[in-house]
Amino acid sequence: MHETTPTTPTHAASAADWPPVAIPGQPGRHLQHATAPARSTACGQDATGRTALHGPTDFDAMPDAPATDGAALLGHLKALIAKFVIMPSEEALDATTLWVAATHLQPSWQHAPRLAVVGPAKRCGKSRLLDVLTETVHRPVITVNSTPAAVFRSITEEPPTLLVDEADAIFGTPKMAEKNEEMRGLLNAGHQRGRYVLRVVGNDHTPHQFHTFAMAAIAGIGDLPDTIMDRSVVIRMRRRAEGERVSPFRTKRDSPALHEIRDRLGRWSKPLAQQALRLEPEMPVEDRAADTWEPLVITADLAGGPWPRLARQACARMVASEVQTEDDNPSGARILADIRRIFHAKGDVESLSTDEILFALNSDPEAPWAEHGRSGLTPRGLGAMLRDYGITSANVRIADGTQRKGYTRNKFTDAWRRYCPTVHPLDNTGDQPELTVSPRLPYPPSQP
Repeated sequence: MHETTPTTPTHAASAADWPPVAIPGQPGRHLQHATAPARSTACGQDATGRTALHGPTDFDAMPDAPATDGAALLGHLKALIAKFVIMPSEEALDATTLWVAATHLQPSWQHAPRLAVVGPAKRCGKSRLLDVLTETVHRPVITVNSTPAAVFRSITEEPPTLLVDEADAIFGTPKMAEKNEEMRGLLNAGHQRGRYVLRVVGNDHTPHQFHTFAMAAIAGIGDLPDTIMDRSVVIRMRRRAEGERVSPFRTKRDSPALHEIRDRLGRWSKPLAQQALRLEPEMPVEDRAADTWEPLVITADLAGGPWPRLARQACARMVASEVQTEDDNPSGARILADIRRIFHAKGDVESLSTDEILFALNSDPEAPWAEHGRSGLTPRGLGAMLRDYGITSANVRIADGTQRKGYTRNKFTDAWRRYCPTVHPLDNTGDQPELTVSPRLPYPPSQP
């Protein structure tokens, strides 16, 4: 029997409760006006003992789609991964399973999502997960201690799957990251189709374009550079707790079963390449996160069964979790969010002096600003951080009627709406930003 022949769904919703499930690539349309129930788990864990990411999504009540043979294949792969690795959450396990399957459809994708396998310390299972990925992804190319030139010369028009272990040895310190800037640039460029490395070759130094497009799994201690994390499905590994058990991985013993599922995924996905190319699913997220997760969601839609729902749940929850992690990080838009809280606490006054803002920032015991320098964040440091968002200080009139150096509230409103819209949301009918022109305005982080 042909491997893509649909079979009976493993779970059917009541016809009285739900309309027919949309065709692959479009599930979710029927949920636009539905209210999803919250998922409740004991002590934050699901039935497998993995920690569940908190918060309901619009897709929790989504019914199963008609299942193809791919649904069973993904279920088998998921069980094999869980046999050897304790994943941090059920969503992370689902996402990793779909990422592996998506590597077998790389010619169909516009974007090649990275899988960032990171952890705070040693012995969190990062390398073990990479061992399993090596045996299941499409055409694995292991790049430990490889030069950028060797890597991009390994990428052809039919992309392999790059596997980078010990990434902290490449990007672990600013000095290392600067030394390996070419590798970072290669990993960033390879996220989108059509980005080439131009080099001269041969005795006559003829310019030649080298491919960079390829899916990549990158494992290391600590976060990867922001530009790579922004292009990644992020798996935050952790050490096994007492009582958590996995099977030891032995290459000669365990590889045959993994190779079998890899070959079956290849046979299942090959005739679906054109269909995958044409699908444009509705995504739970936007911008670069949508670009990164789209191959996983399309793969889930092609498989059917519970996978369209699981893919969208994982996408919504894991992206939201990373947004929260970014908010807690002193880099990026954290400074905007904290200043928004200060203005709100002061009654949304029209302006605040630089000294008032710095006192509030440096006095927050849970914020990173007091450790920003020997004396905490300084006026010069604050100005440098805000200048990237087109915000500059000026002489302002404060509440006591005096004039001092500071910041007006209306200069922040546009940046607050763009970078921290959920922190004391602004009234859309008011608080119009002051128009400013700055040659240093960056593209928003979520844009390519």
